[in-house]
Amino acid sequence: MSRPVLRVLRLGALPYAEASRVQQRWVRAARDASEPRDTLLLCEHPAVYTVGIRRGLYPVQEEERLRGLGAEFQRTDRGGLITFHGPGQLVCYPVLHLGRLRRSLRAYVCGLEATVIGLCRSLGLESGRAPETGVWVRDRKICAIGVHCARHITSHGLALNCNTDLTWFEKIVPCGIVGKGVTSLTQELGREVTVEETIPPFLEAFQEEFNCSLVLEDPPEQRDAVSEDMTI
Repeated sequence: MSRPVLRVLRLGALPYAEASRVQQRWVRAARDASEPRDTLLLCEHPAVYTVGIRRGLYPVQEEERLRGLGAEFQRTDRGGLITFHGPGQLVCYPVLHLGRLRRSLRAYVCGLEATVIGLCRSLGLESGRAPETGVWVRDRKICAIGVHCARHITSHGLALNCNTDLTWFEKIVPCGIVGKGVTSLTQELGREVTVEETIPPFLEAFQEEFNCSLVLEDPPEQRDAVSEDMTI
């Protein structure tokens, strides 16, 4: 059986709300096209706190407090509780049809964890799983994972701390997990690790874990074009 071919689009730095709109257009394309293609969207966000479907835990007062720190605040339909996205963080939104990949939702999440564990290993850092979702270095989370799946099509994804400013996490209880911390590749390896450095080994690890081939496609030069022209 031939390996599925997934495209990779590097969207650069863009606000969370804009990335969500782009992501949803790819979700609709994957759902409606006669021959849909699976896609990985890679990006970074300006400082933003996001919450998942258990949004009732975050009243307006909490939203206002976090906005007062200079970050955006966004409510989403992904799983999980509150987390932070910001510069220095590799964000990957896979828009995939799990039926074509022959994966259950749980196996898919485990595959995302395994991808990041493989990436960390390639950089000389041992990481692993914990009872809580994500990738951990001892009791510190280095990669948060929160996904949504409807009609077998995934959205949202993972956020890997490369050289992220970790002080943003001090203002919240990341992912609602008490007593554990947050870390980054830079902090653990004792050197500056950029998003740009992590992308090639991340893609290599993703290909290996999901037994697929990845093709890097250049998005249109202007992000407006990305939002308006999503034909495949």
